[in-house]
Amino acid sequence: MTERTEPSARESLTEKLGVEIDAELLALALTHRSYAYENGGLPHNERLEFLGDSVLGLAVTAQLYERFPDVPEGDLAKRRSAVVSTLALADVARGIGLGAHLKLGRGEEQTGGRDKDSILADATEALFGAAFLSAGRAAADSLVLRLITPLIEDPARYGAAVDPKTSVQELAARLGVDAPSYAITSTGPDHDRRFRAVLTVGEYTASGTGTSKKQAEMAAALTLWRDAHA
Repeated sequence: MTERTEPSARESLTEKLGVEIDAELLALALTHRSYAYENGGLPHNERLEFLGDSVLGLAVTAQLYERFPDVPEGDLAKRRSAVVSTLALADVARGIGLGAHLKLGRGEEQTGGRDKDSILADATEALFGAAFLSAGRAAADSLVLRLITPLIEDPARYGAAVDPKTSVQELAARLGVDAPSYAITSTGPDHDRRFRAVLTVGEYTASGTGTSKKQAEMAAALTLWRDAHA
């Protein structure tokens, strides 16, 4: 059986969410696979994340459709991608202090897992799934929109998460500087190669790493875009 969160912590998070979620489902939504694996293969939040992704997508799609009747489908799709991106959901999670409630394995704990975009975003979707199972679709939709609507008001803030390389090209054009320049290096054996990209746009410089050149460039582009808009 999944561990329950401490009552005070659960009450604090429930108050921020504004919806009553079953204690076991809430604990499950906050359990990262690293914690589960280190504790004998407990259930973790990936199935709830799968469900919550659909809850999120439908609620946001319906809201965009109703709110922007004159916006074409392509633009609506871009807005949706921006506000349901990992970057956007991670910011939502930080806004409710979700990181403090997560159950993480030792490795993730030691490497800053409580503030990792991917872990925070996945847990946010898992919460949406837990709300759906506990309180029904209407309550889950209400939770999604309460947290996501501020992002819908400013979709450009998260557009870089969808296509960061294009976003930094647009940044260079706005600044009137040369096109983005990437310097790529790599380390490690062929079967476990790691790439590092250093990106320069005008006076801005940022780096990113990944298991491919493209992944490293994307990471560097997103970091630079965020730094430029900080």
